[in-house]
Amino acid sequence: MTDLRDEAELRCLVTGATGYIGGRLAPALLDAGHRVRALARTPQKLRDYPWVGRAEVVRGDVTDADSLVEAMRDIDVAYYLVHALGSGSDFEETDRRAARTFGEQARAAGVRRIVYLGGLTPAGVPEEELSPHLRSRAEVGRILLDSGVPTAVLRAAIVLGSGSASFEMLRYLTERLPVMVTPSWVGTSIQPVAVRDVIRYLVGSAALPSDVNRTFDIGGPDVMSYREMMQGYARVAGLPRRLIMPVPVLTPTLSSHWIGLITPVPRSIARPLTESLRHEVVCHEHDITRYVPDPPEGAIGFDRAVELALQRIQEARVDTRWTSASLPGAPSDPLPTDPDWAGGSLYRDERQLRVQVPPDALWRVIEGIGGENGWYSFPLAWAVRGWLDRLVGGVGLRRGRRDAQRLRVGDSLDFWRVEEIIPGSLLRLRAEMRLPGLAWLELSVDGDEQGRTVYRQRALFHPQGLLGHAYWWSVWPFHSVVFGGMARNITQAAASAGSRTGARGTSPGEKRGPMTHSGTDN
Repeated sequence: MTDLRDEAELRCLVTGATGYIGGRLAPALLDAGHRVRALARTPQKLRDYPWVGRAEVVRGDVTDADSLVEAMRDIDVAYYLVHALGSGSDFEETDRRAARTFGEQARAAGVRRIVYLGGLTPAGVPEEELSPHLRSRAEVGRILLDSGVPTAVLRAAIVLGSGSASFEMLRYLTERLPVMVTPSWVGTSIQPVAVRDVIRYLVGSAALPSDVNRTFDIGGPDVMSYREMMQGYARVAGLPRRLIMPVPVLTPTLSSHWIGLITPVPRSIARPLTESLRHEVVCHEHDITRYVPDPPEGAIGFDRAVELALQRIQEARVDTRWTSASLPGAPSDPLPTDPDWAGGSLYRDERQLRVQVPPDALWRVIEGIGGENGWYSFPLAWAVRGWLDRLVGGVGLRRGRRDAQRLRVGDSLDFWRVEEIIPGSLLRLRAEMRLPGLAWLELSVDGDEQGRTVYRQRALFHPQGLLGHAYWWSVWPFHSVVFGGMARNITQAAASAGSRTGARGTSPGEKRGPMTHSGTDN
């Protein structure tokens, strides 16, 4: 029988490429030297994925046999990463039909391996007692194993990584609730696994010997209760220890309503996840390492997995582009295409104004901000914020600036520090005032399709705990005065300076371009 390990390059079909795992698996396969064909019902949704230019994209649906014929042509390994996640009353039948269609078409096309990521099921529990979510995942695995195509069914519990629905539910509950009345399932034992390890096992499974047709349990080194995971998250995130009080009366339905109220995770997703936590889900074997060895340091533990998921914010690696996040460096990083509720809370106040002056005239005003020049809006509000900061031991506004005209990375600027500067284009400041979270202020110069100069301004705040959320909403009513006034006054100052040097400025009565404002939790 042919051993796929003998072939360096494999042709891989990735279904669910717009999903959490698929969007991370595809670039990992490409980086491993394989060819990737991504299947999507709406290929346009893949347009903004950073890896899409290296892959082939085809339109199709796993429930549509005809569309799978072309998708599976010349494919060696087909990844099945789709499921209904409890959407609608007939989701189990939809999952069943899709798995059968996929297996039949894979066999007909001569696909040499199927790899499926399913859910870890508890040992010794009758299938009828499982949640519909876990029961359907187990059935899909059996259907693919019986398809006649060698299949590897990888079964995981909670996947730890920014954007994973299970991790985001854990994140939001822990960050937003210092005191919790919880369902009894918070005491259930769980074996979570880092998304980096999940992707590593999936990539390695492409080269399994052709006589391997079985399930593999995959998990990290830690077995914990959900309560321990919440306390562990709080510890890693620098939050106080949470007070957790389990009660027996919260059913999965009530739990999902409660989660939907407290977190942005949709109730349709929260319910199947909470139902699956009624039973212990731990690995009963780790045979996958016979074929896909763990690194010398072993699989990633819970604390390290959470650190990796939070790393982008903790290291202040916010995006430098106006339109989307910078490209992720690892599966644990958030993707621009993750759901809006993924990635934790990052509040934004975004504004833009067009001004009819050369870009360099606008940049001179931006680079001269702070110190003796002030902040171009509501001086009393800035002064009061500085006094309050000094009152609690912060630096206040007393530091001023090193140079009245030029800034460089690392310069202190009142209670900010220059984190990034791209001359003529971008100034990013990181707040060093005392705050219940992390804050940045970005000022940038851009242009539009008509060649006009555009001033863009963005305030970002990553709250820490419930106090952080309360802080943002307590100051939000003043944003239109402080940040709106800043945008208007900076562009007016640039226009005035431009007119004095002979450029055509914007007169007080002249109509300006549109201003956009967003203060939503993303």
